[in-house]
Amino acid sequence: MSRFINPYSDYGFKLLFGREVSKDLLIDFLNGLLVGERVITDLTFLNNEQLPEYQEGRGIIYDVYCTTDTGEKIIVEMQNRSQINFKDRALFYLSKAIVSQGVAGSGWMFDIKAVYGVFFMNFLLDGEEPKLRTDVILSDRDTGRLFSDKLRQIFIALPVFEKDEEQCETDFDRWIYVLKNMEKLERMPFKARKAVFEKLEEIADVGALSKHDRELYENSLDVYRTHLCVMEAAKLEGLEKGRKEGREEGLEEGREEGREEGREEGREEAKLEFAAKLKSDGMSFDAIMKYTGLSLDEIKAL
Repeated sequence: MSRFINPYSDYGFKLLFGREVSKDLLIDFLNGLLVGERVITDLTFLNNEQLPEYQEGRGIIYDVYCTTDTGEKIIVEMQNRSQINFKDRALFYLSKAIVSQGVAGSGWMFDIKAVYGVFFMNFLLDGEEPKLRTDVILSDRDTGRLFSDKLRQIFIALPVFEKDEEQCETDFDRWIYVLKNMEKLERMPFKARKAVFEKLEEIADVGALSKHDRELYENSLDVYRTHLCVMEAAKLEGLEKGRKEGREEGLEEGREEGREEGREEGREEAKLEFAAKLKSDGMSFDAIMKYTGLSLDEIKAL
């Protein structure tokens, strides 16, 4: 097993950024992310499970949900695969955090605090140009002037980041380098430059985990690696099926349609297999819905 925690795993990410003992790490990362905009001095972790407002509604489970010392809400998520309507899902998550600030009674005057969504992605956003960071704000379409600072989305596409250790010039670069490469690292870089990376080395050391945390982490890592295997197998199967159907058609249009159909069928089959694996591992239905995008009925039928 690698020396350091794999942050792509669900529990590994929470160990790094979702605990009181690791709060300094999250604060430092967010300050690097928002440098020149604001400085966060403290955070308070909130309940990351948001129950539905009515019986038939759908709840939400955030990876990390916290509030700053000045009241802003921050949601931090690690996403390993693209999902149908991913952008809409991200917006829904932030909207729930805004709506939850409402106070009953006539005295509340819609005084809401800003909500930030930070989404690490191990994939590229569909329909967007490949870039490391995509910042989404509420602005006037014609002038580009900020309309409201109450909602902010930041999408970080980790596959785009290609800098090596020596090329990292900012704290943000250093954090992204470490997170993307952590499982492969034999030593923690940047310790001499910043003390927070020395603390990261201690917290991310797999050998220092308690027996309980080690067991949960290894289970989470197994789910992550199984997911990668399933997705890769589905990709290869879909491509092969597409090529076969394309050859049978004998036309360029037929080949392209065949490939696309094969990819889509492969993705759907992989999604169902992945959900079945999570279900057999005892993961809650809410969590399975979150990671696969399947409906409750589809999961119960597995």
